[in-house]
Amino acid sequence: LCEKLGPTFIKLGQALSIRTDILPEPYALELRQLQDAVPPFPSTEAYDVLRTELGVSDLSSIFSSLSPRPVASASIGQVYRGTLRSNGKDVAVKVQRPGILGEIALDLHVLRLLTPIQTKLQNSINRRPTTQEDIDTALLLVDEWGRGFVAETDYRLEATNTMQFEEAMRKRGLDAVCAPNVVEELVKDKILVTEWVEGTRLDKDASEDVPRLCGVAINAYLTMLLDTGVLHCDPHPGNLLRTTDGRLCILDWGMTLRVPSNLQYALLEFIAHINSEDYDSIPQDFINLGFSPADVSLERLQNSGITEGLSFAFRQLSQGGGPKKMQERVKSEFQERYGADLSDEDLRKAARAEMLERMEAQLASEGVDVKGVTNVMEEMSRRNRELFALPPYVLYVARAFSTLEGIGLSIDENYAIVQECYPYLARRLFTDKSPRAKAALRAMLGLTEDVASESSTANGSSSGLTAVKSGVEKATKKESTLSPKKLLEMTDNFSSYTAATATVDRDGVGRTAAAKEFAKLLLDKDGSTLQEILVEEAAKLGDAATRSVLRSALVESALAKAIATSLRAPKEALERSEQFAALLPENVKKAIIERPADLPKLIDELLYPTAEDEKVLNTARELQEILGVRLENSSLRSALAQNLSDGASIIPTTPELSPAVRNLVTDSETRDFVLEQLPGVASLGRRFGAGLLRRAAYRAQNSPVLPEETRKRLSEVNNRLADVIDPVTTSRETQ
Repeated sequence: LCEKLGPTFIKLGQALSIRTDILPEPYALELRQLQDAVPPFPSTEAYDVLRTELGVSDLSSIFSSLSPRPVASASIGQVYRGTLRSNGKDVAVKVQRPGILGEIALDLHVLRLLTPIQTKLQNSINRRPTTQEDIDTALLLVDEWGRGFVAETDYRLEATNTMQFEEAMRKRGLDAVCAPNVVEELVKDKILVTEWVEGTRLDKDASEDVPRLCGVAINAYLTMLLDTGVLHCDPHPGNLLRTTDGRLCILDWGMTLRVPSNLQYALLEFIAHINSEDYDSIPQDFINLGFSPADVSLERLQNSGITEGLSFAFRQLSQGGGPKKMQERVKSEFQERYGADLSDEDLRKAARAEMLERMEAQLASEGVDVKGVTNVMEEMSRRNRELFALPPYVLYVARAFSTLEGIGLSIDENYAIVQECYPYLARRLFTDKSPRAKAALRAMLGLTEDVASESSTANGSSSGLTAVKSGVEKATKKESTLSPKKLLEMTDNFSSYTAATATVDRDGVGRTAAAKEFAKLLLDKDGSTLQEILVEEAAKLGDAATRSVLRSALVESALAKAIATSLRAPKEALERSEQFAALLPENVKKAIIERPADLPKLIDELLYPTAEDEKVLNTARELQEILGVRLENSSLRSALAQNLSDGASIIPTTPELSPAVRNLVTDSETRDFVLEQLPGVASLGRRFGAGLLRRAAYRAQNSPVLPEETRKRLSEVNNRLADVIDPVTTSRETQ
């Protein structure tokens, strides 16, 4: 039926063919023939197109051999296998169907006629009225689909997209993914010639590394969406091959989506906020993504219930299994909430009743007389249409990632595409130095955005204090504490991304590449976003631990208490004897009696642990507990536990190394690479030292017990020393 309806419906059938979680298996299997086995047009016509486009009367002058029948056929064209006479290379020769533009135009015209009817039927099923805005939105999506479909007939654009993708992947070190090499001199309006790629369709390959290549595909598509800005929008299984050398090859670059930089960062922020469950930031993300008009207030979006809905959807998607498993989980939750003995229809009625109750409550909170509303759902639909819109680009993004999820589910019924996105996200946020990416990384790690920097500079504070002041002030908030669990999770994902995409991962080469990338990230003398955060947190820990050790020695130890008692004894004796007190001159009494007696209290107040100190030390203990299961040396674990509980940071000098670390150290290539990065250790040390000095400057400046002049001098001295040690930090903060 799809074949008879034309190329547009063939595309729709291709998209549905992989979603056995949506369509019954027999239907999906039948539709899969559309992926590369659409009925071809006659080869005589294809050869005529070739001769016309190449400007030759005899194709043997260009091809020493050319298959008499197409090896694959699709909605837009069909492919022949040939051999170039000039260099003997095997090539794929793609020929466009004659009259395809006319067929597409007719299909789109029919779709535009049917769209209003389909919209009304769908709304009727959902028991909601249809407005002209609903129809206009649906027509906009059809038009956007048509734009992409027509663009797919431009073979010169497809050749450009193919070459640009191949170049972009090489620049980014994604050697596990590729595209066919284009034979540029044979690219014409209606033919496209590329080098032949030996491989098997990803969904039909039985190799052990296919699950890894599914991860490679996700990372490649996220790189396109959030980095290169050109998204391949036609990833059905016929266009994804496992090459004979274990790489993923992406074919057919006709349908693509251009993603502007601003939208890329908006998507990146949205993913980071969803992952960190920072739902308060979601309303602004919706505006940035174009899901909501710019003139909609954040308060209205927050009151719309969007955060609760996203929280529920994210929780379900993270558990994997696609729509089928999601439906099972939702039913189970409904049974727990409404009653296990209820039928499916009764469950739907109970859920609908609760939804109506919430809608009425929301309308009432907005000052609406609920009793005067004849149809609550209709009123909420009207209000939601004012709040939300569907940008055209979503159509392509949803199609691409829906297809990738379908491939993953065909291999693993519990496949969770959300989880597969995290390795790329970690890699991107760890390495991107843009302000928006830094803010997204801080959100992922449980740290709030650095909002104090501008105000500090504006008020004339030393630029060196900016990060310290921000960290101290934000420590009073629960959400601004570094999450060790999230840090280690992102570190693992970073390594997973590099190991999976940098190579075909034979003989552990991928793991070696991951170690190199992480070493470079941590020791890069020019710094990185992750390095900045780790230096900041290490300075906090060093500061808090030092204060804890000093307090233990100077305030809480038995010796310190005995000294404090002896220093207070003369003052207490003087207070008991008014006659003796009157004999001493006031200046002498202050110098030898009162000031020494007040010294223990002064030290106690200076070293008293702040709320930030407690949080920093608790974070360090949590990190130690998480790392404990990864460390094989029990003596090292016990030493860490003891020292962290004391607020110190002493680590045994000769710990035993785990087998994984020993293997890493014995790899000569990796060891040489790490040695090359050692100059960065000096830079890292300087930044850490400068961070400690600036924290000391901030504490001095804001001390409630030190005299004003003393505070000012201590602050200036520490800041100047910090600027001498690490002058780069100052310029980096002003960028």
